[in-house]
Formats: sequence, C-alpha cells, structure tokens
Amino acid sequence: MVLNREEKKMEQYKQEFIEFMVESNVLKFGDFTLKSGRKSPFFMNAGSYVTGAQLKKLGEYYAKAIHDNFGDDFDVLFGPAYKGIPLSVATSIAFHELYGKEIKYCSNRKEEKDHGGDAGILLGSPITDGDRVVIIEDVTTSGKSIEETFPIIKAQGNVEILGLMVSLNRMEKGKGDKGALDEIQEKYGFKAAAIVSMAEVIEHLYNREYEGTVIIDDAIKGAIDAYYQVYGVK
Repeated sequence: MVLNREEKKMEQYKQEFIEFMVESNVLKFGDFTLKSGRKSPFFMNAGSYVTGAQLKKLGEYYAKAIHDNFGDDFDVLFGPAYKGIPLSVATSIAFHELYGKEIKYCSNRKEEKDHGGDAGILLGSPITDGDRVVIIEDVTTSGKSIEETFPIIKAQGNVEILGLMVSLNRMEKGKGDKGALDEIQEKYGFKAAAIVSMAEVIEHLYNREYEGTVIIDDAIKGAIDAYYQVYGVK
C-alpha cells in the first residue's frame, strides 16, 4: 500500500494536530520496534504529552474529533487504564469548554479495589443503565485493549457503546488482513475513528518544511511506503 497525498482539503484542526504531535515529540520518524514486533519507520507515544498546556490542547483536538464523529448526545467518556485516564479527563473538560456539554469521565483500574467508598473496578463516574459511552484511546494496532475494555463496560448494565476515538489511525493490518479500526468496528458493531490518519499525516508533512526542517523527506516516505507494502491494508 503506497500512501499518496489526497486532493480533499483537510480540516484546520487536523493540520494543527499533526504539527502538535511533532512539536510535542509524540510522533517520531526513524527506526522503531513496536510491541507487536514489527519494525516501523514511525512511532507515536501519547505518554510524551506531559505539560498542562499540552494536555489542554490534546483534549481540545479529541473533543473536536469526537464532536465531528459522534456529536454530543452521549454521557460518558471511558479511557482504559492507564493512558486513557488523562485523555478522558482532558477531553471531558475540553468538551464542556467548547460545546457546553457535561460529559462524565470514567476509567478502569488494573486491579479491583475492595475497600473504601469507591470500591470496584471503575475510577471516576459510575456507568449505569441507559448511559451512552464513547471509548477514548491513544492508538490501537491489535485491538487487545478493547478486548479487555468492552466486557468491563457492558458488565455495568444496559449500556450503549457509541464508538471508539483514537488519535492516530496507523492504517495497517490488525490481527488479520483488515485495519485494526475496521476489525474493531466489524467485531463489536460500533464506529472506530481517529483524529487523523497516517495518510493525512503524510499529506501534510511530506516534503514540506516545518520550523526549518522537512519532517518527511523522500527517504522517510520511501521507508513508510515499503512498510505499508508489507503491513498496510489492501
């Protein structure tokens, strides 16, 4: 799979988000070994968002993407532990500031708490019958996190999961020949979306100077194309 520039105009917030990932040293290009064992020419680590200003902006980008994809007719943002916790908190704050809608945040604990007034597996708001939930994560390649998250949410009662929002769609095979987000959508029946796709990242950065540096030059673009020849979705 070779990624080329798309003709359609990319939304302004998506362009800003791509540059924000680069500025924050979250999106990197080079030679990386992923958790899956794949050798990748790019890597995204949401754990590198560490300042208040970064988290505030990150929440705003997520809120805009969620609003575009799911509207505001939902009740809970669920962020799987651990990286999903700050994502759900920052985004629920941003959603209120941007759209005037109170969205509750919720997360899970890795180990269930058996004492105190907030005992149980959940952190933040409880999830109850009738709640509509959007799951928020940094990135997904295999869908393993959703396999753990889905039964936790559904165990809370008659709950509707509207969808999943991640920051970057890597546009590569998941467990089979389809993309990870497509596999999640097919298996669980809810929409899986991203703030930006890797195609949009390349469209915005390829051979374009940003703050005095070309982030994706011909060599890096060639390495990405070669990677997608092996791992890209058909």
